[in-house]
Amino acid sequence: MDKIDFHKLTTDFGFEGDIDETDESRAAYSHDASLFQIFPKVIVFPKNSSDVGAVVRFVNQYKKIDPTLSITPRSAGTDMTGGAIGSSIIMDFTKYLYTIKKVTPEFAIVEPGCYYRDFDTATRGIDRIMPTYTASRDICAVGGMVANNSGGEKSIKYGKTENWIKELKVIFSDGEEYIVRPLTSVELDAKANQYDFEGEIYRKLWKLIHQNYDEIMSAKPQVSKNSAGYYLWNVYDQATGMFDLCRLIVGSQGTLGIVTEITFKLAPVEKYSNILAVFLPSIDHASQLVNEILPFKPESLETYDDYSMKLAVKFFFDFYKRLGLWKFIKLGFQFLPEALMMVRGGMPKLILMVECSGSDENEIHNRLEQIAAKIAHFGYKAHIAKSQAEADKYWRIRRESFNLLRKHVHGMKTAPFIDDIIVNPEYLPDFMPQLQEILDEYKLVYTIAGHLGNGNFHIIPLMDLKSPYSGDIILELSHKVYDLVLKYHGSITAEHNDGIIRTPYLTQMYGPTIYELFKETKTIFDPNNIFNPGKKVGGTFEDIKNNLAK
Repeated sequence: MDKIDFHKLTTDFGFEGDIDETDESRAAYSHDASLFQIFPKVIVFPKNSSDVGAVVRFVNQYKKIDPTLSITPRSAGTDMTGGAIGSSIIMDFTKYLYTIKKVTPEFAIVEPGCYYRDFDTATRGIDRIMPTYTASRDICAVGGMVANNSGGEKSIKYGKTENWIKELKVIFSDGEEYIVRPLTSVELDAKANQYDFEGEIYRKLWKLIHQNYDEIMSAKPQVSKNSAGYYLWNVYDQATGMFDLCRLIVGSQGTLGIVTEITFKLAPVEKYSNILAVFLPSIDHASQLVNEILPFKPESLETYDDYSMKLAVKFFFDFYKRLGLWKFIKLGFQFLPEALMMVRGGMPKLILMVECSGSDENEIHNRLEQIAAKIAHFGYKAHIAKSQAEADKYWRIRRESFNLLRKHVHGMKTAPFIDDIIVNPEYLPDFMPQLQEILDEYKLVYTIAGHLGNGNFHIIPLMDLKSPYSGDIILELSHKVYDLVLKYHGSITAEHNDGIIRTPYLTQMYGPTIYELFKETKTIFDPNNIFNPGKKVGGTFEDIKNNLAK
């Protein structure tokens, strides 16, 4: 096979960005936040959407010489599924395509490489927020939030990223940029009558959905959040006649096209918020707790386990670099009760955080007191945070547990593979003991955190990935856990998406008929398989075993 000269991008295709083939950069881009490592051939840094189109045209032309040539879009690289790594071209947006183009009270226009923390600062400047941020809000970028259809801590109130997209600009596999937005039936007819690649996409996708409508709608997971597969059931609203490709592009992990611009809807920032912390000795009554709390309309209903708490106390000095001296000292005083709990051996098994927000501080406090009174019969200790600093302490533990685990456990690695399961909270009393029984078979150390209000749990085991048995354990344990999840009508991924780690399980979740429709969808958009191959469709169990980071 002839070696591809990637510098022809510049000389022959008008690419103006940077091209990096150094071993150092290839190593840096060989991993994301997943348990995989794959070395790319090259990293490209487009300066504009024309550069993105140039790379697409380059790949289409040279794929005849090198059939493995493809593009994996990447922003911050915080993906936990392997969705941001690949063996060919990595396209990084964070170097140049990070501009916040416009912010209004109703919407904001931004490029995919913008870090959420910067976007959040800009929107909060006019008291607005895009509320579906993740626990990695300080280090993730908005492009990844769109690619994975992120949910986050406020999802019981605001839903997922798919609910906050007004419009996208996307480069499809012909190398041209298109505006994608909701269409009326008249607008859809006009698109379908175009004799170009965009028209072909609309014609073929409409036909696929129309001919398989009942099967598609029956396949929709009956949970409040889902990031598994292609969301064909969300594209066409039969009641309104609206047809929205955004609902398919969001959550597709860059496998259908490359997003170059995002128009987010925005929500007002609530003026006040506070939390009630509930300390649970076990998860036995978690679903009953949720059912009694939800009528009070909390903004968040989050949980993390005792191991996460112990990590935060043990490696407390990690916060110093990020906070600075004064904030670090203040946080230290807030952590004294937890340190004493550790010494005395009285750490609760789970900490439940109930957040309420609104425009009236007294009303929020009264609501939290009402919740505390409502759940008092369980006999659990509950505490309303007395200050924002105290509330921030609980949030910091919830958001930082995964990073602390990654950095400080020597000889073992974080192994996110059953990291995003979801079942409706009503099933938790039956589901959780069976899940615990499965986990106990493997004697793994793990943390549990998540969004209890949705029944969405992030389970992160620690494993020695150098062990010759690790791949088999991952596949076997995943299969057992997913069988249990599907028994209770859940989803194998609520918000982290499929990537390398879950794509092979999509047939288990949806069955062969729907999986074939996913493959047809991929072919409609990407007939040459140039966009992030092996994710959403085409991934194998061997991919999981062969690409583990040792």
